[in-house]
Amino acid sequence: MHVVELERSLRQLHMSGMANVLETRLRQAQAEAMAPIDLIACLVSDELTLRADRLLQRRRKQARFRDPDKTLDNFDFNFNPKMNRSLVFDLATGTFIAKHEDALFLGPGGTGKSHLAQAIGQAAILQGYKVFYREVHVLLDELAEAIANGTRKDYMQSVATVPLLIVDDFGMRKLPHTAAEDLLEIVMRRYERFSTLLTSNRPVEDWGKLLGDVAAVSAMLDRLLHHGHVLKCGPRSWRTKTPAES
Repeated sequence: MHVVELERSLRQLHMSGMANVLETRLRQAQAEAMAPIDLIACLVSDELTLRADRLLQRRRKQARFRDPDKTLDNFDFNFNPKMNRSLVFDLATGTFIAKHEDALFLGPGGTGKSHLAQAIGQAAILQGYKVFYREVHVLLDELAEAIANGTRKDYMQSVATVPLLIVDDFGMRKLPHTAAEDLLEIVMRRYERFSTLLTSNRPVEDWGKLLGDVAAVSAMLDRLLHHGHVLKCGPRSWRTKTPAES
């Protein structure tokens, strides 16, 4: 079998990682007098690397991060030095996901809540977890659309069972009158089964008034805080940063 034919066969077997480097690896094997087992090991490693890269790309695309470039590496912890960075890095290890715990990031707008939430989501993906990121109004809009399409059950199932659900920007805009009931259902279905990370620019004391259902909010917070980690962000906001501070 010629190299071209072998390469074609590998692609038919969905082994593009091997096919892409086959000719290069064969030349390497000749130049280095490589043992057959070592050549096969290199080709298998190439295939596994490509598959891992594709899985990461697919998971990132599925997560639908608003700002996919936000990572811990480009977050300035010095801007708000009192932030509990130990907690941030503990969450980034993914241990809280393995334990089915939750997290709340609270603080004024512009203090880095969304950045950190997405950065932790990125870290979780690197550790093999599937992540679902939505701003709260987008999540509820999608749920309403699923109801209209008759696919609510399937949509709710996908939201309720993803290992890490990130609900961002709670309190930023007015929500539909069913928000409290819908969010409570999501939190209840995920409680002690999967992890939820929620960010809000409003203190939890205001949530009942914000959603117009104190009982539902109380039940939701009871579950989120039972095994929850609370990160207080701020007080300084990036959006009000003066030129002199740049």
